[in-house]
Amino acid sequence: MKGDRWISEVTERKALFIAFEGGEGAGKTTQAQLLQERLRGLGREVLLTREPGGTDVGERLREIILRPSKMSSGPSAAPPQSELTAAAELFLFLAARAQLVSEVIRPALADGTVVVCDRFSGSTIAYQGYGRGLDLEAVRRACELAAGGLRPDLSVLLDLPVETGLARKSEGGEWDAIGQESREFHMRVRRGFHELAAAEPQRWLVVDATLSVADVARIVWERVQSSWNQATS
Repeated sequence: MKGDRWISEVTERKALFIAFEGGEGAGKTTQAQLLQERLRGLGREVLLTREPGGTDVGERLREIILRPSKMSSGPSAAPPQSELTAAAELFLFLAARAQLVSEVIRPALADGTVVVCDRFSGSTIAYQGYGRGLDLEAVRRACELAAGGLRPDLSVLLDLPVETGLARKSEGGEWDAIGQESREFHMRVRRGFHELAAAEPQRWLVVDATLSVADVARIVWERVQSSWNQATS
């Protein structure tokens, strides 16, 4: 029944909503951009957006949420903490999402545009639920409310060991408030992503993000084609 409902949702819109999820340094932004380019090369209308962000309100909230309270070169035993409480952080993410869904994502899907989003509700559940330790069911309900029930047709989890992801992030030299959290925090986040993906395999694709960029892109593209064919057949 869940599969039938999923196919009905996509067919009615005639457009896919794809989200890239994963921990720090997984390559979400790169893969989202590659997918956008490939779809556009086939003549599809594609919108690439991100969370938090994608709207004027969302980008302003992004600055509040992710700006570290002080500079750091990376995670440590006692990382710099954001001044936000866990609950306040959650609500700011949700406010950004509510604006993005209403202003950008739903109108694009209604026009038949494929939407590719760098993070969505899966990240909120993994980071604020599993990572911060907020009540998981409450976080899930809040995500449903903020998105108005909208869910990605496909969530791509780019998975890699925490140490590998943090090492990649260190090479970039820029850390946001959440990226500065402890390794234990990021391990909880990874576990959360795995549990989300295991619970809904039809909606999730787990990809080994230690593979080459080209191999990851190929695996993602194969699943996107399969999802589209299934939804429109």
